Formats: sequence, structure tokens, C-alpha cells
Amino acid sequence: MCKFATQKKWYAMMTMQHKIKEVPGLAFVAESMELMSAAGRRRMLEQPFLTGMTELEYEQTAVATLRQRLETTTYSQPLNVLRHQLMQLHDLRTTLGSLRSHVVLSEVELFEVKNLAFLCGHSRRALAELEADNLFDLPDLTEVFLLLDPDHTGIPNFYIYDSYDSRLAPLRRQMKEADDQLMGELLAKHNDIQQQVIERLCDQLHPYADKLTKALEQMAYIDFTLARATLAQQWKLQRPESMASDDDAQPLLLGLFNPRLKQHNEAVGLRYQPIDIGLAKGVTLVTGANMAGKTVLLKSIGVAQLMYQFGFPIPATSARMKAVDDVVFCIGDEQNEMNGLSSYAAEITRISDVMKRSESEHLLVLIDEPARTTNPVEGKALVQAIATIMQQRESFTMITTHYSQLGVECRRLRVKGFVENMADMPLTAQTINRFIDYSLVTDTSDEVPQEALRIAELLDCHPEMIRQARLHLLH
Repeated sequence: MCKFATQKKWYAMMTMQHKIKEVPGLAFVAESMELMSAAGRRRMLEQPFLTGMTELEYEQTAVATLRQRLETTTYSQPLNVLRHQLMQLHDLRTTLGSLRSHVVLSEVELFEVKNLAFLCGHSRRALAELEADNLFDLPDLTEVFLLLDPDHTGIPNFYIYDSYDSRLAPLRRQMKEADDQLMGELLAKHNDIQQQVIERLCDQLHPYADKLTKALEQMAYIDFTLARATLAQQWKLQRPESMASDDDAQPLLLGLFNPRLKQHNEAVGLRYQPIDIGLAKGVTLVTGANMAGKTVLLKSIGVAQLMYQFGFPIPATSARMKAVDDVVFCIGDEQNEMNGLSSYAAEITRISDVMKRSESEHLLVLIDEPARTTNPVEGKALVQAIATIMQQRESFTMITTHYSQLGVECRRLRVKGFVENMADMPLTAQTINRFIDYSLVTDTSDEVPQEALRIAELLDCHPEMIRQARLHLLH
């Protein structure tokens, strides 16, 4: 674990595992990681949500350094050595806990300890060749390895060597020539001596328990960091500029993309359009027709912020980022039939909780079409109330909505949306993606775009339905 991983605030307890459970986009990131060991995966899940610039910059530097080594062919050999060591890493927390508690280990557990020391030694040399040893505090376990390798074999296999006790060699020779009657007595004596050796070794290893634990955690952290660097290379993620909390400049994401959706679109031959977006304190209202990508926009911003604060480069061409205390999503149908909550009840109680938290926390709040499941009159009033209150907070709040004339003083953005002549092909349900411009523009009006009927008309929908809808609009 890096030396900056411990934080004092309550949200230090929030880990990547917590957010993976509630954010599918972050779960996709985790599933795409090329981790070499179970210890590395466990370390990924335990990664804390970082809020300090020092911690964030440390993580970004470590990942950027290994990414640069991945992209330089002269480092191929030590990288392969490092990967090979990580692939053999076992998660020995239970064994090392026993050693710390003076529990006598088994021969298998002693092998695991020796193997850890062996892997640690080779990893230290590989990191030195990678010129990255200053980033990882991997301890020297030479003394541990020598304790478990008295004959200097140089291999990780463990055996109760004759050199551990002067009684072993003659006894083992005698056992080779003994008849069945004598063998039982000799075997009991042999086992007793071996147990004495094991107990003595455990006493000698006990002072190294913390050092061994540190080696395990550091190797798991190296695995996690190398996996982040590999993902950054594969997805073309970029290191963001970290902003201080008192910096008045606006956080900015240029060329922001959603990794999961981008991969899906590329796989099925659909166009993917990155977005430029700045975050501002208070409320940003985002309007746009259906299919304009507003929900995807919120999810993309949220995943990018989470990746940043879990120490990843982010899915954008460039960015400057500011840490928040938490990223809160109010997106989708949150109906829970098991506890009797309707979509509206679940949504509105969650938003209420977020508003209370925003009184004392600096949040990134992403709310997708609030109150859309209730009647339009009350729904509009609720959106006005939410926007009015959150506009007074220090948090970054983005709200997508279809409601017009909200009358709230806040920043407004609009997705450009449907452009009839944007693509040189017939408009169909399958090709409509190519007719949508997902870029954002500042919107000074208090109206939402009206494109639904024109799109329905171009899709050759029932003409009477369209005619009747236009008549209703006139009234």
C-alpha cells in the first residue's frame, strides 16, 4: 500500500469495492483490469477513495511511470520478470497473522513464506531495472529467505534440511536401512526433531512478520498499479491535472468518453462522440431530447471522477480535476419491490438524503430527470425546489430535465441533439445514432428542445398519431 493511503475523514472508509457494487460503469473498469494475483484483486477492492492532492498525485505518478515503461521496449524484460513474480503471488494474510501471533506454521506455510521472500527479491531487482523502485517501498527479505534456505539452493521450495539439526542426517541414513519394526520408532523420532526445527524457525521468523506483511501488501499494490497502467495504455486514458480545493478554476474534461459504451459502439459499428464538459459549483441544468445522451453524460462524468479518486488515469483526452467527498448518482429506476418503495419514493428520498449531505460535504451530484414518474405539475415544482436549494451549495450538481420554464438562476447546457442532415444515409431506428450531435452548448433559454415529433415523422410512424399530437400542441 502506498504511504499516503490512510485518510482520517469518514469517507476514507469508502473503498472501490463499495462503489463497484453501486456503479456499473466502475464495475466494468474493475472487470477489465489485468490483475495477476488474488492479492492484487483484493488490493484493488480495498483501494480507498482519495481526496488529498498529495495522495492523488502519488497514485497518478506511479501509474504514469509504469505506463511509460510499458510503452518503452527496452523495459520489456524486467516487466516480464515482474509479471511472472506477481502471477505466483499468494494472499498469505492468514499465514502471516498466525506467524505474528506465535502460532506454529506448517511446512506448507513455511514454503509460502519462503516463496514470498523469493518473489520479493526478484521483484525488487526488476523494479530497479525499471527505474521504479523509488515508487514502491518493497522491503528486503534476504534474511528471511536465508533462514529458510540454509543450503543456499536459491530456489523457493522448502524442506527440513539436514543442516537445520545435526541429528537429522544420521537419523535419515538409519531410516533408509531400517526394517519395518524399527522404522516406526525412527519415524516418530524424526518427526519430533522436524517439529522442533519448525518451532525454532517460527520463533526466528516471528520478528519478520510485519516486514513480510508489508512485502505482501506492496506486491499486491504493484499488481494493482501495473494493471491500472496497462488499462491506461489499452484505453488511451490520460493523467489529469489535479486542482487544489481552494482553486477557483473550473474542473474541465475534454474529449470525455464512457469506456463501456465506447467499446460497445465500436464493436457494433456505431459512432461514438466524446464530449467536452466543465463542472461548476451550484447547479448545471442539462436539457435535450430523448436519445440525446444525457444519462450517458452523467454516468460518464461520474465514472471519470471515481476513476480519478481511485487513482486511475481518466477516459478523456485531457482534464483538470478537483477532488470531492463523494460521487452520488440519482439515476434510473430505483423501485424496490421488496421493501415496498415505488420509483418515486426511492428517488425522492435519495435526493433528500443527498441534499442533507450537501450541507456539510462537497459532492458531485448527478441527478437524471428527477420527478419524471410523478404528475408534471408537481414534478416541475420539485425540480425547481431541488435546483434552487442545490444552487446554494458548494457541491457540483448536474440535473438533466425535460421540464421547461423552471425559472431557476443557474447554468444551463443543452445537448445539440438531432441534426437532420448530419448523416448521408436514410434515417431508421438503427441509424438514428448517426444523426445525433452529442456536444453541449450553453443555453440561455428556459425551454427544452422539441424534436420528438419530427423524428417520429422521419421514422415513418403512423401519420394520424403525429397529426393528432401536433393538434394537441396547438392547444
